[in-house]
Amino acid sequence: MKLFILYQTDKWKNKASRVYFGVFDSRNKAIDIAKYHGLYCSCAEVVIEEITLNQFEES
Repeated sequence: MKLFILYQTDKWKNKASRVYFGVFDSRNKAIDIAKYHGLYCSCAEVVIEEITLNQFEES
C-alpha cells in the first residue's frame, strides 16, 4: 500500500524546515489539500513524499 506524506518547507527543501501537514492515500488528495490551505507560495515549497506500508526489505 502506498501512502503520501505532505510537508511544507523552505525553497531549499531542508529537512530541518519541514512542517508536517498529513498522510494521504493518494497524491491527488495531498495536492488538493495543499491547494485548499494555500501551501503553494513564492517563499515555500510543497513536498509530497511517497512511502510503502507493510514492506520488509533485507539489506
